[in-house]
Amino acid sequence: MDNRGLLDLIISLLPDLRITDKIKLLESFNNEEELFVQSKKDIENILEHQIKTFWDIREIHEKAGRIDTICKMRSFNWVSYMDSDYPPLLRESYDPPPVIFYKGILPDPEKSLLGMVGTRNPSPQAAEQAYKIAGNIGRAGVSVISGLAIGIDTMSHRGNLIGNAPGFAVLGSGIDEIYPSLNRPLAKRILDSGGAIISEYPPGTKPAKWTFPARNRIIAAFSRSVLVVEAPEKSGSLITAAFALEQGKDLWVASSGVNVIPAGTDLREYLKYDKRGTTKLANDGAEIIHSACDVLEKWELAASGNYVNNAFLSIKINEDSLNEEQSAKKTLVSSMADFLKIEI
Repeated sequence: MDNRGLLDLIISLLPDLRITDKIKLLESFNNEEELFVQSKKDIENILEHQIKTFWDIREIHEKAGRIDTICKMRSFNWVSYMDSDYPPLLRESYDPPPVIFYKGILPDPEKSLLGMVGTRNPSPQAAEQAYKIAGNIGRAGVSVISGLAIGIDTMSHRGNLIGNAPGFAVLGSGIDEIYPSLNRPLAKRILDSGGAIISEYPPGTKPAKWTFPARNRIIAAFSRSVLVVEAPEKSGSLITAAFALEQGKDLWVASSGVNVIPAGTDLREYLKYDKRGTTKLANDGAEIIHSACDVLEKWELAASGNYVNNAFLSIKINEDSLNEEQSAKKTLVSSMADFLKIEI
C-alpha cells in the first residue's frame, strides 16, 4: 500500500464510474503517477466503454489528501481492495467497495458474524427476541453486524453488547456522521467493545437516499448468516435478504416475525405491526429461528454451560429502551425504496 500512496483513495473518489470500473482501475495501476498521465481515451480503453465526463485528477488528488489527513487526525482508518488487510468476505462479495473506512478494529476473518436486520418499528415481541438472540450469541462469543438504525438494528446491537461480544455497525454515511444521531452513544459502546464502525463513504458524507440500500450488501457480505427479525412487506431489510441469498449466505427469519398469533394476544394490538415481509420469506423457504440455540446449533457451536443458560434466555429488555426506539422512529427513503415502494 505504501508505494501506492493515495492511488486507491483517489480512484475510489472518481465520479460517474461503476464499482466494477474502479476495481479494474485499481488493478491496472501501481502508483499515482501512472494514473495521472492517463488520457480520457486511455481510461476508456482500460474500462472497455466510454465515460461521460473526464475528471480533474489533480483536484481529486487534493480531495484524497484532505480525507487522508482527516482520517489520521481523528484515528480513522481506510483500507483498499488491493490491501492484504481488506476483509476477505467483502472482497468476494457483490460489488466490493474499492475502499472502506472504519474506526475501531475490523472483524476477525476467522470468526463468523451474524447479520441481524429488521423494521424500524418492531413489535415488542420482535424487539425482545432480537435483544435476547443477540445477547445469547454474544455470550457464545459470536458478534452481530447490523446497520445502527433504530428498531431491530438497535436492539440487536444492544443485546450483543450485553453479551460481551465486540459489535460491528455498517453506516449509510461517513463514520463521523452517526445516523440517527440518537445512536451516537450506542456507536461509542460498539467502539468500546472492541468492534468497529464501518462505511464505504468518506468522512463527512451525509446519509442520502441511495446510501442505505447500498450499505446492506456490506452487512450481508460480512455475515455468515443473515437473520431478518421482523419486516413489513416492502422493507429495506428484504434488500439485505436478497444480497444474502445472492452471496450464498444462510437466510433466516425470527419466529416473532412470522404471522402466527399467540394465544391470548390482543388482535388489534398485534395487527399494528406489519410482519408480511418476514412471513413471506418464511413461506418461501427461509428457516425460522426461535432462539440463540438454533443459531449456535446450525453453526455447530456449543449452546450450553457457560454459553447459553436459562437465566440469560429469560432476560427482559428495558421498557424505556423500547419506548425510545418507538418514539424516535424516522423515515429514511432511498431511490431504490421509491422505485420498489419499500420501507428502509
